[in-house]
Amino acid sequence: MKETDNPPEDLSRDGAMDHLDEMTCLLYVERQLDRARAQEVSAHAQDCNQCRVLLRAVERETRLLTRAMLEDEEALPARLAQFQERARRSMQWIWGLAFGLAATGVYALYTGYVEPWQQRLDQAGFGGSNLLSLLIFQGAFWKGWQSMITLLEVLALLTLGGFTVAFFRRRLRRGSALAMVLAGFCGAVALAIPQAAAASEFRRGDTTEIGQSETVKGDLFIFSHHARVDGTVEGDLYIFAKDASVSGHVKGDIISFVQSLRVSGDVNGNIRSFANNLTLSGTVSRNVLIFAEVMNVESSGKIEGSVTSFLQSLNLDGRLGRDLLFFGGNPHIGGAVGGGIRAKADKLSIASGAEVKGSIYYEGNNPPEVSSEAKLASAVDYHKIQRKQKYEESGYYVWQVIWAAAFVLFGLVLFRLMPQFSQDAVTDAERYGASVGLGVLVFFAVPIAAIVACVTVVGLFIGISTCFLWYASLYYAQIIVGTVVGQWIMGHTRETWPLIGRMAIGVVLVRLATTIPHIGGWIKFAAILWGVGAISLAIYRRFQPSIAPGLPSTPVASPPLPPNTVIGGAQPA
Repeated sequence: MKETDNPPEDLSRDGAMDHLDEMTCLLYVERQLDRARAQEVSAHAQDCNQCRVLLRAVERETRLLTRAMLEDEEALPARLAQFQERARRSMQWIWGLAFGLAATGVYALYTGYVEPWQQRLDQAGFGGSNLLSLLIFQGAFWKGWQSMITLLEVLALLTLGGFTVAFFRRRLRRGSALAMVLAGFCGAVALAIPQAAAASEFRRGDTTEIGQSETVKGDLFIFSHHARVDGTVEGDLYIFAKDASVSGHVKGDIISFVQSLRVSGDVNGNIRSFANNLTLSGTVSRNVLIFAEVMNVESSGKIEGSVTSFLQSLNLDGRLGRDLLFFGGNPHIGGAVGGGIRAKADKLSIASGAEVKGSIYYEGNNPPEVSSEAKLASAVDYHKIQRKQKYEESGYYVWQVIWAAAFVLFGLVLFRLMPQFSQDAVTDAERYGASVGLGVLVFFAVPIAAIVACVTVVGLFIGISTCFLWYASLYYAQIIVGTVVGQWIMGHTRETWPLIGRMAIGVVLVRLATTIPHIGGWIKFAAILWGVGAISLAIYRRFQPSIAPGLPSTPVASPPLPPNTVIGGAQPA
């Protein structure tokens, strides 16, 4: 018989198969062998106990490896799981401490800054309202604002009602849910019914006069070059003129934007004026707020409330019932002041006929000139204005520490509320060129677009909201840059709490860099541009449509094959 050239692989000289190796078993388990070879391996494993054990071991390892690769999270050891549980429980104390510090900071900010200014505004006659709400939302410029505010309230109520119904939809029957929706809709409609507004009268022309015998029911708006009011106005008086004279009786407030204003009549409310000069010889029952160059209160003038003034020159020869708050150039006090005086000016003069029943605090460039015949409750508390750099004051660094802690707390809240978005922003911040370039565009373009939107009626709410979001992003940008700096020092990570630790260290370093004299402001500006660009990139990528990985691709029609083309060694039919 003719002898074969070589025996088959894994076969001995007597025709029996040798023992299987691991690679052959792995290919068999993965079904990578051809049919004939797989039958040989299967037959040999049935006869050989050693190869059968190896084949089962390879199959078990392959199955375990496949299961491990398909699992989302690997189970932690018992010791690590217990540590994670204790850490999770301790987070309640950490969050309590963080919000406690935040509440303490808010309380200190309110008591140190907000409350004193609120008291001064109350003394100036604002009370429960402010100048913006008085001029705009109460109808000084456009009565339609109240309708817009009512519409926003209705939309807010409808949104809240929708969320409530969606939350309780599984606990209520369909009839009950429908009844709730109808009740909410009826309530919103009832709130949407506008209340009857007081009548307003508008006067226009080159010269506008209100005679002594004339009475205006409601508010009066005057738009003219010369205005004269000798009659009675039962509401508020708004004057937009070159020069105006009020000798009649105004039962409300006087709000004026004039070059020269003279008030010799009686005003039951307040005077709020933006003028070049104001002369007062009448009686004001409440307060005066003025932004002007010169204000003269003649000897016959009487203000029963307080005066808040931003002036170049003040001559007070009349009577003031309460306090005087002055910011400007040269105040001259020659009359009676029932309260105290607080002035920051160039030079304070108190004449011989002056009488001040309260304390006097004066901060200025020159010592006060006080007549010996003036009747003062106490001596003038004078403080000379010292021109010091803010870097030379110890309080500056104390506030820097407070601001650094506030930034870290703000970053902690943001990274816990928006972990994925924060990580995306940090990743985009590492693309320096794109982030800085886009940051320059967004930093200047967004506020301009918001202001343009505010000009239109429809875009007011959007414009104001955009301004607030843009302003908040300036602080968020510094946190993102601080996180990048922290990753440079401690290495990159994608886990939340290690990333927060890097953020805290980086924010402190960035805040320290901003305190460097002369260049700290530029460092802060560069960090804001960098961070704003990174945030903008993250927002842009978030709203970009993504293609799901499991979707099949669209088939592309292939061109027909040319004739006589060979495929797989044979010509097509």
